Amino acid sequence: MSAAPFVWRPDAALVERANVTRLMRALGVGDYRALVERAAADPEWYWRAALDDLGIAFAPPFDALCDTRAGAPWARWFTGGGVNVAAHCVDRWAARRPDAPALVAEREDGRVTTCDFAELAAAVDGLAGVLAERGVGHGARVALLLPMGRDAVAALFAVAKLGAVAVPMFTGFSAAAIAQRMDDAGARAIVTADASLRRGRPVPLAGSATAAAREADGAEVIEIAADPRGGDLHWDALVRRGRAAPRAAAATHAESPLMINYTSGTTGAPKGAVHVHGGLLAKVAAEAAYLTDLGPDDRALWITDLGWLMGPWLLIGAYAAGACLVLYEGAPDQPDRDRLWRVCADHRVTMLGVSPTLVRALRRDGSPAADHDLSALRILASTGEAWDEAAYRWLLDAVGNGRCPIVNVTGGTEVGACFLGQPPVLPAKACSVGLPVPGMAVDVLGPDGSPTGGAVGELVCRGPWPAQTRGFWRNRQRYLDAYWSRWEGVWVHGDWASYDDDGWWFLHGRSDDTMNVAGKRIGPAEIEDAVLALPSVAECAAIGVPDPLKGTAVWCFCVLAPGADPPPGALEGEVRAALAATIGKAFGGVRVHVAEALPKTRSGKVVRRAIRARALGEDPGDLSSLESPAALDAIDRALAAVR
Repeated sequence: MSAAPFVWRPDAALVERANVTRLMRALGVGDYRALVERAAADPEWYWRAALDDLGIAFAPPFDALCDTRAGAPWARWFTGGGVNVAAHCVDRWAARRPDAPALVAEREDGRVTTCDFAELAAAVDGLAGVLAERGVGHGARVALLLPMGRDAVAALFAVAKLGAVAVPMFTGFSAAAIAQRMDDAGARAIVTADASLRRGRPVPLAGSATAAAREADGAEVIEIAADPRGGDLHWDALVRRGRAAPRAAAATHAESPLMINYTSGTTGAPKGAVHVHGGLLAKVAAEAAYLTDLGPDDRALWITDLGWLMGPWLLIGAYAAGACLVLYEGAPDQPDRDRLWRVCADHRVTMLGVSPTLVRALRRDGSPAADHDLSALRILASTGEAWDEAAYRWLLDAVGNGRCPIVNVTGGTEVGACFLGQPPVLPAKACSVGLPVPGMAVDVLGPDGSPTGGAVGELVCRGPWPAQTRGFWRNRQRYLDAYWSRWEGVWVHGDWASYDDDGWWFLHGRSDDTMNVAGKRIGPAEIEDAVLALPSVAECAAIGVPDPLKGTAVWCFCVLAPGADPPPGALEGEVRAALAATIGKAFGGVRVHVAEALPKTRSGKVVRRAIRARALGEDPGDLSSLESPAALDAIDRALAAVR
């Protein structure tokens, strides 16, 4: 793959202040790429230095950094060492910097709450006391159905502090979806709130939690009260309780389970990825420090949900760095298209994480970032899907004003963090995911398992890493089948990837979404990139459907840009010409459907399998992660208009 041009370069001041520069100097390494190469070859050298640099202490100390006697899929890290995520992320800052700001949370209705580390630690202790009285102890699973606000922060760390296991839930789940996950995890309780605001309407969380608990073998519902009259479960009461009776963190070891994070596949029941205290803390802390460059003076906001991995990643990563969390509860374009930029300006956000789909929507709606003071921003971050160049450059220029790097990363729930990421100390290329993250032995393999030399192939990892899932809850074989069954000792992630002649990496969509059109393999992201270059198209999802002649035919579902109103058939002609010109004539015979909306998850990922199932009249599988199931009706209307 020929080298793409750089679109952003760091200045000397950024490189000098970066956390990863400090680490490299401590290791005597002068080049980031040299750090990546040696860390992949010698992970013990890297992780021992990183733990020391990040201030992650184990008591008692671990006796082995990584134990692979059971094989790479079951690697154990920091064995024999004791560590508790709540003690590291909350208690140590309450002791060292009690008055430092820990949290700023804003709701869609404009209500803002704040707290410092001393108050946060007291709330964590107070809620941990309530949970302990309800019978929650070491190893007990506790579901969390909470919006991104201070209650969610207190709940996650209270569960961790007790040595219990958190099971975060997406706030858009139905009661049936919540019950299914609670039942699988064996959750004995669910912590929730009365409701959450989303697009001006209350989402009845407590009602969903109660219905789910009833189905899930009668688990107890613990509702954190919004009103001060709510007794011992209101925030103020929890703080008073915690100050009166502070709690020591449970003696958890590095391999003690911390969370079960559920993800949905195209088939089968949701799978629960198990994450542990030591491995997840080490990996997330390293990424927060060395990729998003967080430190004690930063304010970090990521538009996400506690039910997706990026929610816990944000909470653990920011507090591992001693930063202040900025949380937003609600839709980032409500009540108007300025909302996200006002939140960033009002709370002096320094690191903002967004999905490419959200950026495309804001760009489409003409969201005026330039009208707000975003001078505090210094890092823009992204994950979840492949970029298109127009949206990437809009974020870089219209939001970051050319100053801020886009730290684009990729990994996944089962990864626990990231495989690849754009470091802020190196120049960036449009849409790239940068280089391998230090400590990750990633590669690109062809169908025969040999390296592709940079050509598009399967993204794999050749060795274990601290945050990899310890398997799927109650389903060891499904975990092995999903990631370790293709090549011995190699994790196959399910993404198409490549790297160019400079060594910068790019994603090309999910390998299991690949379309074989007349013997030619192509990922949907490549089709979508070409279509999104058309000024009349704001969003696009490409799927493959059976075709008697070509094997697979490509259908594109397009959302029009504001003001676009092409005559019947004109858009299909434009799309076909664009695909023929950018990819090849073999891909020009596409069918185009115009839709008002595309089905997406709360984190902004387009759910192609749901679109394909609708097109073929098949069962779409688990749709509980959709933010707006009504978007499927828009797909039905788009299909009906063409048939």
